[in-house]
Amino acid sequence: MHSSKVRETALMLLHEGRSLTDVARSLEVSRSTLRAWQACGQPILRSCARCDDADLPAKEYAALLGYYLGDGCVSVAGPHVTFRVSCDVRFPNVVSDVVGLIRGVNPGRKVFEVPAPGVTVVHSNWKHWPCLFPQHGPGRKHERPIVLEDWQQEIVAEHPADLLRGLFHSDGSRVRNWATRVVGGQRRRYDYPRWQFTNNSRDIQLLCCAALDAAGIAWRQSNWKTISVSTRAAVATLDQLIGLKR
Repeated sequence: MHSSKVRETALMLLHEGRSLTDVARSLEVSRSTLRAWQACGQPILRSCARCDDADLPAKEYAALLGYYLGDGCVSVAGPHVTFRVSCDVRFPNVVSDVVGLIRGVNPGRKVFEVPAPGVTVVHSNWKHWPCLFPQHGPGRKHERPIVLEDWQQEIVAEHPADLLRGLFHSDGSRVRNWATRVVGGQRRRYDYPRWQFTNNSRDIQLLCCAALDAAGIAWRQSNWKTISVSTRAAVATLDQLIGLKR
């Protein structure tokens, strides 16, 4: 019996154009087994990065972590474990992004899009979701500590822009702000864009601020639950890094 990691590697190599003989020799898998995997069309199932030391796509994971911290949860009900992200129906590209990220982090498993009033709930079942999101627990996130483990901190330090995309595209918004200024004796109104990230958890706010610092983006605390990116240069940089929320 070959592990799922061996099967995943074999199917990837065959997909890249390697011959059956070459793959069979390099992985010590019989050609008949390789043919059976191909014929059955078995999905590429990634092993758990925490339990089996499998590879974890860091960029995709960083973005998915941002979505989880914003509008996601992990539900455990007996043997059933589900990862969910609730997405605003007004932003279909965000829904597609979440679907793609889940498939990137855990390819081969089904991803479901369930309509609900005002939202599309994207979810996928896998018993190892708690391994990848150890911040899960009973109750709401702002009522319990949210602290990243060392391996998570390494990922977000390397890919802060991806974490920011998940955070701002879930619990963030890009709005038009205005201010007045006296110029030449006349009061004039100026409109300008601003990004805001709103979350009741101080721990999650601090993770957002740290990622903004790592990306070189100026920010300020607007109120107890809102982080704002307001300067023209900072907004332009964040636009470029995470794209518009659509």
